[in-house]
Amino acid sequence: MIPKDFQVGVATAAYQIEGAVTEGGRGVSVWDTFCATPGNVLNGDTGAVACDHYHRYEQDLDLVRELGADAYRFSIAWPRIQPDGTGPANPDGLAFYDRLVDAMLARGVEPVATLFHWDTPQALEDAGGWLNRDTAERFADYAALVGARLGDRVGKWITINEPHSVTLAGYATGAHAPGRALLFDALPVAHHQLLGHGLAVRALRAAGVAGQLGITNVHTPVVPASDKPEDQLAAALYDLIANRIFEDPVLLGRYPQAPEPFADMFGVLSELPAEDLRVISAPLDFYGVNYYYPSRVALADPETASDHTPEGDFARVGELPFAFAEIEGAARTGFGWPVCPDGLGDTLDELSERYGDRLPPLYVTEGGASFPDAVVADGTVPDPERVAYLREHLAVALSRRAAGLDLRGYYVWSLLDNFEWAAGYSQRFGLVHVDYATQRRTPKASFHWLAELLRQR
Repeated sequence: MIPKDFQVGVATAAYQIEGAVTEGGRGVSVWDTFCATPGNVLNGDTGAVACDHYHRYEQDLDLVRELGADAYRFSIAWPRIQPDGTGPANPDGLAFYDRLVDAMLARGVEPVATLFHWDTPQALEDAGGWLNRDTAERFADYAALVGARLGDRVGKWITINEPHSVTLAGYATGAHAPGRALLFDALPVAHHQLLGHGLAVRALRAAGVAGQLGITNVHTPVVPASDKPEDQLAAALYDLIANRIFEDPVLLGRYPQAPEPFADMFGVLSELPAEDLRVISAPLDFYGVNYYYPSRVALADPETASDHTPEGDFARVGELPFAFAEIEGAARTGFGWPVCPDGLGDTLDELSERYGDRLPPLYVTEGGASFPDAVVADGTVPDPERVAYLREHLAVALSRRAAGLDLRGYYVWSLLDNFEWAAGYSQRFGLVHVDYATQRRTPKASFHWLAELLRQR
């Protein structure tokens, strides 16, 4: 049974569902550019139409209300507010999110706004993007504009979603926009995003927003592929790259110490102004955890180097000093990701043990899985694997809450099937099936299961 004071929500992201990329004064984002380059996205898919949420948001919010969700986590497209990433706000962009927030409140749904879910204005990327420290300042300006307009009604603010993914997938491997493959030279991206987060927190507080402030990152518990010292070292290195360089500055006000053989790779993070870390570690009202799967890591063997990652195969990955090993015996999602509910518990336990009383209240801000769902002859969408996935992961989350962890909610990724970044429309994460040709929405069995679970509260 889900406690009444445990918030259950659903989550989406602007580029994945909104479409209407040339309407309402919206500028070009790095994802528009990335999708336009042949070979970057499966089947040449783009987010130009996606779920057409820009025009169909009333229908989609009716589904949120029908589900009985407490909150809707959405993201604001930076290029809708500032088409070039600078200057005054685009009034049509602000007006759209004004309508969206009011429509949530009219349905008794708490708005949870993410300011940045990867759609950097292309003009800023042309000036260096997140490799450029100035982008952090521009992000704070954008946060101030949005906070001034929506700050009286949004219940929670997430500054940046998954700085891990933008750094590693966007700039280190090139798997995502903007498609750079810089490996360890991408580390300034991590710092500038975290600095942008801290400056945005300051800007939102100065704007007098009424809601709570936080950040969210994707977390993966890391285990060595064997008990060999070299694999343990590789696992420690990947834990630092995937988790700790994003957690420690926010929660402890410092970057972690790199394992000695690799210390030189992290030199850029040891020569930073102390004021930056004070800004980054400003107190938060909550901390968001996105969890999908654990990572099993070994030291890379130059003779068998591979470009393989759990997200796919990408050039230059074989140059990294660690490699990913299979997690045997686990069921797999449509993406091929291992289904490991205990990994969520491990993640929450590690955060609690590592950060103690420095850890704000927690929310699982994303959790979900893709499966090859289809509408069957009777018009329904059976997805028993997703029902099992959500049941098991919710049970783990609630067990940690029952044990005393200040965990306050769980947001399902995602409300709708949508554009799944470099995988295009090949992966369906939604509680609601979307026929992209007709834009017909069909709630899946998992939607009805969760709705009944929420009614039982």
